[in-house]
Amino acid sequence: MTYHAMWIIVTASLVGLSCGLIGVFLILRKMAMMADAISHTVLLGIVIAFIITRELSGTHMLIGAIFAGLLTAFLVQWLHSLDVQQDAAIGIVFTTMFAIGVILIATSVGNAHLDVQHALMGEITFIPWNKMSLPLIGEVPKATALLALVLFVVLFVLVAFYKEWKITSFDPALAASLGIPVLLMHYVFLCLVSITTVASFDAVGAIMVVAMLITPAASAYLWTDRLSIMLVLSGLFGVISAVAGYYIAAWVDTSISGSMAFATGLVFFISFLFSPKHGWIARYLRLHKTVKKTG
Repeated sequence: MTYHAMWIIVTASLVGLSCGLIGVFLILRKMAMMADAISHTVLLGIVIAFIITRELSGTHMLIGAIFAGLLTAFLVQWLHSLDVQQDAAIGIVFTTMFAIGVILIATSVGNAHLDVQHALMGEITFIPWNKMSLPLIGEVPKATALLALVLFVVLFVLVAFYKEWKITSFDPALAASLGIPVLLMHYVFLCLVSITTVASFDAVGAIMVVAMLITPAASAYLWTDRLSIMLVLSGLFGVISAVAGYYIAAWVDTSISGSMAFATGLVFFISFLFSPKHGWIARYLRLHKTVKKTG
């Protein structure tokens, strides 16, 4: 493996781990489409941050994207409170904010390297060339360092409030009766989704972010009913998809991010067929056994 390939795989694996962990709670909370919405609406926050500062990197990008993610969540919640169905509310907010971001790119950004293709597919191939120096470690790609920090934050918050996340995900009414601030936890969670999304956005693009947020978690859901095991499996499936996707891209000579997103689909297909409890083959065998007994 070359130095260049190593950093691409490490960076993509960090995306897979962070998104895999967050994705489990998105699936359990039935908010999978919210991931799709936030992964696109953060574009508006990034564009506005660029228009204000005229810089393509820095903490202002993260702040702008987090603001856009939280604004998305607030607007969806507000429309839902006005008796608009949640999926319709997500569709309205998602398409409107993303369209505004695209219009601003076309009319206000000018010659800066910020375009819709970049936003959708990312620039993972160029990650190893944009480096920074860290104490004791040396030079590492900036995107890799940022994603490692995001993974640490995600792990810390999930571990520190594990019981609260578990209760609010499975039974929000019980959580409220126990005095857990359900709405606050909801927005903290969406803030985590926004941070994870924007940290991954520039490196791998929106398509891979959505794939990594939803598909590994959906695959893990087929293998187990225990939350702790589901979290481990989802993170593992994200890493497997990143590694397999890189080698698929090298073999076919195509988009690396697109291949990694495709690999998440392969992992889900295998899980759908072979998982011992919810897999298609296992269900078929159980049905066949039941028919045989009754016959």
